[in-house]
Amino acid sequence: MAKADYSTMFAQPAPEMWKIVRDFNNYPVWVGGAGESRIEDGKTGDTVSAVRSVRYQDRHIRQRLLAQSDVERSQTYEFCGEPTLPVTGFQATLRITPVVDGDRAFVEWWATFDCEPLRREELTGTLQGSFGRWLESLRATLQSQAHSLRSEDAAAG
Repeated sequence: MAKADYSTMFAQPAPEMWKIVRDFNNYPVWVGGAGESRIEDGKTGDTVSAVRSVRYQDRHIRQRLLAQSDVERSQTYEFCGEPTLPVTGFQATLRITPVVDGDRAFVEWWATFDCEPLRREELTGTLQGSFGRWLESLRATLQSQAHSLRSEDAAAG
């Protein structure tokens, strides 16, 4: 079993970040390159077993929400059907942990999977890089929202 992981600190508080990430259907809101997303079968984006059908760049990706915890601010998911990478047994978890010092957040994203042994290092690097890019997209989204709020406050003041 291989594991790819990425972690970073955010200046924003964990609850503020969780408001965005919590909805499994919000992928296009905070992941650069993600297009239209919908939850299949009339479920909501916070329902365990919900399937997200999303366009990411030129690929169609289907993922199932396996677990979600508002207490731990985490969600775990897997691919449905054909994965977009040559892996099996893929499961990924994104977790946002509060950091008391500075009211910040520690964010970690990891995946476990099986693959051909000769591709383990390549696929681990690919996922690690993707997690990093997507978390930078989340950072940009949060900064943009904060800037919009400051602009609204200045206009109202």
